[in-house]
Amino acid sequence: MTEWTQSRVRDLHDDLVTLYEPVDREEAHGADPDANPGAGVRQLLTTILSQNVADQNTRRAADSLFERYDTFADIEAAEQAELEETIRVAGLPTQKSARIQRALAAIRDETGGAYSLAFLDAMSTDDAKGWLTDIKGVGPKTASVVLNFHFGKPTMAVDTHVERVSKRFGLVSDSATNEHAHDQLGNLVPDELTYPLHVLLIRHGRTYCTARNPDCDNPVCDAYCTCSGC
Repeated sequence: MTEWTQSRVRDLHDDLVTLYEPVDREEAHGADPDANPGAGVRQLLTTILSQNVADQNTRRAADSLFERYDTFADIEAAEQAELEETIRVAGLPTQKSARIQRALAAIRDETGGAYSLAFLDAMSTDDAKGWLTDIKGVGPKTASVVLNFHFGKPTMAVDTHVERVSKRFGLVSDSATNEHAHDQLGNLVPDELTYPLHVLLIRHGRTYCTARNPDCDNPVCDAYCTCSGC
């Protein structure tokens, strides 16, 4: 198996771009994510909702949450049974409602009353990630999404697609836990590629390198994949 280096990761990124198209961060997330002080908090709550659920149900749950409650304070103060019902479509409503309210309480305590994650911008990437993951129920994937998508910090978010494709390509070891996969990819992927490679690996995992019956008849799998289908 060929050893992975940052140079080879750049080659993989370029080959994925050739197969799909370049990733435009501004098109996906807007040019100025800090224009709305609450955008980072909204990103965090939406990412909590997205844990272990399909994208369409995440969107439905997020729409339901932000339509029902006018402010983050209202969400934090909501009766848990009501909040659970509001987000039920996302699954695990008891756990996710508790995680959402714990996250909001932690933010309010940190800022002295404001619901804003702006303070994370001044922190180092490791400190910001540590602050988020200290909240029970916020793991490395949720923290990495918020820090990369909203603040542009070099964190590699590893969802199920990224983890599956990375293991099949040998980017991370087969036995790696999700937390260790974050560590391994964080050390390997060049900072400027953490966002576009995340998006491209998800696209590849959905299009070709699916969990069941992967379609390996494509140039990227030919060049990098080590799974049995190849």
